[in-house]
Amino acid sequence: MDVVEIVPTFEQYAFTFGGGAPLRRIQPGTALRLWSDDAFCGALRSVKDLSSEKVDLRYVNPQTGPFYVEGAEPGDTLALHLVALEPARDFGASATIPFFGGLTSTDRVVTLQDALPDTTWIYELDRAKNTVTFVAAHSELAVELPVEPMLGTVGVAPPGGEVRSSLVPERFGGNMDTPQMRAGTTCFLGVNVEGALFSIGDGHYRQGEGEACGTAVEGAMTTTLIVELVKGGAPAWPRLEDDTHWMTVGSSRPLEDAWRIGQAELVHWFGELYGLHPMDAYQLLSQITEVPIANVVDANYSAVVKARKSLLPSASAYGGLHAELRSRARSL
Repeated sequence: MDVVEIVPTFEQYAFTFGGGAPLRRIQPGTALRLWSDDAFCGALRSVKDLSSEKVDLRYVNPQTGPFYVEGAEPGDTLALHLVALEPARDFGASATIPFFGGLTSTDRVVTLQDALPDTTWIYELDRAKNTVTFVAAHSELAVELPVEPMLGTVGVAPPGGEVRSSLVPERFGGNMDTPQMRAGTTCFLGVNVEGALFSIGDGHYRQGEGEACGTAVEGAMTTTLIVELVKGGAPAWPRLEDDTHWMTVGSSRPLEDAWRIGQAELVHWFGELYGLHPMDAYQLLSQITEVPIANVVDANYSAVVKARKSLLPSASAYGGLHAELRSRARSL
């Protein structure tokens, strides 16, 4: 299988979902190898670089894309299989940004507190050990952590001509910030506009569930993925499948509404997978689901609802597409 390699220039980045001209038109079945910059557009390279001075909030979460998928129409299902995620720099950056994060006053959760200190941490990458190193900024501690690459943003253009910031997670995917978006995962998204117009970005070398301070170990990433199209069957919200779990992602505020969306979507998917009545799916999933919080810091919060395949009879989604894409990936 041939792989199309793309390294965008700054002028080619997209900072929204929807509203942009396609970077390239591709056929279903195409394998892409895409470079994406970190969420700060590379502005934070030293602990002396502070986000309030260096980061232009008009240009955060740069997306590589959008890509126009030939034949994609509203109501179809776009499948993006993540084959490999490789750190593209030898360091990642994280920061506490004034009035942004899960444990500070923000523009949406307003108090009279001062902002937390504007601070940057640089995580050096050791490729031989496959680790990044946390070095405390205000105390004495250094810890090597395993690299667990993921993408914070994977999404398509929204419906109705909407243009949404690349900071937003919603029905179209977007800035979901889930560690489940990693190599070996297939993401299923409903197509809203002709061509789907999908993009990816916001590489993280690792991230805890919730992304509590608002930033992960943000890093430039090289992502290899396979693009496929299923006619019809569009999910209302993002669905994820890997070798071990069925997963759905809900994004909203408050967090319990994101949880409700994810739960309801997995109930609907289990109706398709197993022919279950909604009440039976509701009961079964009440006993087996795991619900990692993806993020509690973005414009919407995101929750992942997942069910372990080993607890269930075998089932096939979208004609067994995930397994087929896993097989194709081994030929790359």
